[in-house]
Amino acid sequence: MPMCLESDTLARSVIFIAALLSRRHDSPCVVAGVSSPDGLGLMKNVYPSSRRGLLNVRRSGSIVLFTVLILVLVAGGSGLVWYYYRQNEDDGDERILMARVTRGPFEQIVLEQGVVESSSNVDIKCEVKSGASNTTEILWVIDEGTHVERGDKLVELRTSALERDLVQQQIVCNTSYAMVVQAENTLRAAEIARLEYLEGTFRQEEQAVLSEIFVAEENLRRAQLAFQSTERLAARGIVSALQMEGDQFAVEKARNELDAAQTKLEVLRKYTRAKMLKQFDSDIATSQARWDSEKQSHELEMEKLEEIREQIAKCTIIAPEPGQVVYANTFSGFGGGSEFVVEEGALVRENQVLIRLPDPNKMQVKANVNESRISMIRAGMPVSIEFDAIRGRKFRGRVTRVNQYAEPTSWRSGNIREYATFIQIIDPPEDVRSGMSAEVRILAEQHNEVLQLPVQALYETRGRFFCLLKDGDRWETREIQVGSSNDSYMIVQSGLEEGDRVILNPRAFTDRLELPDMPDADSSEVQDELASEPRPGGSEAAGPGRFGGSAKGPPSGSGSGGGGRGDSSGVGRAGSDGAAGGGAAGDGAAGDGAAGDGAAGDGFDPARIFSMIDTDGDGVISAEELARLPADQRTRIEASDLDGDGQITRQEFMKAVGQRSGSKPSGQDEGSSP
Repeated sequence: MPMCLESDTLARSVIFIAALLSRRHDSPCVVAGVSSPDGLGLMKNVYPSSRRGLLNVRRSGSIVLFTVLILVLVAGGSGLVWYYYRQNEDDGDERILMARVTRGPFEQIVLEQGVVESSSNVDIKCEVKSGASNTTEILWVIDEGTHVERGDKLVELRTSALERDLVQQQIVCNTSYAMVVQAENTLRAAEIARLEYLEGTFRQEEQAVLSEIFVAEENLRRAQLAFQSTERLAARGIVSALQMEGDQFAVEKARNELDAAQTKLEVLRKYTRAKMLKQFDSDIATSQARWDSEKQSHELEMEKLEEIREQIAKCTIIAPEPGQVVYANTFSGFGGGSEFVVEEGALVRENQVLIRLPDPNKMQVKANVNESRISMIRAGMPVSIEFDAIRGRKFRGRVTRVNQYAEPTSWRSGNIREYATFIQIIDPPEDVRSGMSAEVRILAEQHNEVLQLPVQALYETRGRFFCLLKDGDRWETREIQVGSSNDSYMIVQSGLEEGDRVILNPRAFTDRLELPDMPDADSSEVQDELASEPRPGGSEAAGPGRFGGSAKGPPSGSGSGGGGRGDSSGVGRAGSDGAAGGGAAGDGAAGDGAAGDGAAGDGFDPARIFSMIDTDGDGVISAEELARLPADQRTRIEASDLDGDGQITRQEFMKAVGQRSGSKPSGQDEGSSP
């Protein structure tokens, strides 16, 4: 409005000058100012007294109009310059954004997306063993979402290959049975042969030898009687000496025959019988072993036959429990494409889950939480759940379990680590189903009355936090101690009072900030911090929290907007583009309890090292800042330049420290941009 008034005054002055110029050219014209919408007067000539006078008037009028146009442009430009000059003369009050430090409730919420599932599922698997093709085809499957009762058919698999195997196995079983019968008959024959020898053959041979002995004895007795008679006759001289020698020889012969028969009987009883029994026993044992082997082989073949019959029966899958059918479809991490879909014609593997029957009374939400915030979550924390399919209603939940190991990653997720968090749904609605998407809000920290200020009002440098206050014409820089933060506010532990007015955009007034002297980047403090860096395989420091409370694990913050970045205390840092752009500080890690304020331990703090080296606070360690470091420190810091561009961002520095230590360093904030 002041600019318009000033321009209107200049315009009226131009009209007056134009009128004077017209009179100097002896033009019999009358100048009249006619108002127009833009506030400028228009020049009009009135009736000339003659034709010559008319030509002079027209010529002089063109000159006047040209002169007026130039003067108008000059006047407009002067007005704009004057307007902006007046604006710049202001001391910048119109750029000041202010807020008051308030006391009130504070909540730190972890917001994530999850998927509904049942904590108690009955998994229906393919129990058909893999054959030559290692897969079995689905012939029929029940529709997903169908409510089934115990005994209802769920899936039918192809049985043609198993039926062929059944026929072949039946032939094998018949052959093995024939071998069993043959082996048994051989055993029985061997047992009969042994009995035959003992009860028949041996006795026959024994009786024959005994007969031989009896005959030999008789022959010996007769020869002896004949020899005695001949010996008496020879004494009388009736027979000759030669005849007596013959009878004596007959006696010796008979005696030898008796000895031979007796020896034969002894050999038969003592050796021949034992030898034959040993042979028969060996044949019996061999036949017994063969029979046992054939019987076992037949039993195995029969088990295979029965197994094939069971596999054919398992091709028809029935419901063991009542429930609602949910297909166990799986999707790969590469592009989100389907890896397996339960449908007719699909090939399934042995023990592959085909269908799940969830328990509707034990529903839960599985949410993957980023590693930068997982240390804030504990079992038992309250949760607010909202289902995408049930808008307008919120349900209560409770964190039941947080996995100790990160979920498997894919090439799309890069180096981001997420931990599965399971949330029980208290009193789940009847229309909730497995696979539904849900938004969970985990209440990680809550205070009823706490001093807090907007996160934009913080100015952080070298690990210390400052606020800029303005009271009338008086400016004051005040160092503060902060606690946890959410996306909007941060807890003030000391340095401010309720009602204090702080500047929301302190980076726009860096010339009014009065910061205390802080150690340079090449001080011994940096060396001490570097010396405490953990090595691979070492454990992370876990000491008392910076602001009270015990911290466990690698606490870190996560920033959003304005390049927010978390530091070791879990406090988000405003980016180099200034906190006034709505940049919110990151979420700090809570302490050991559900509502603890403790954050980082007193051990190695890479965020503090980065802040001390980044002297200009722009979030990047430049070549000039590196040059101010000692040679040994500079070499270690230069190794963090992962992309080789000559500059080291906070994200590069944190990642390099994590790679060297073999774990995620304290204060790392994935996803933040310097």
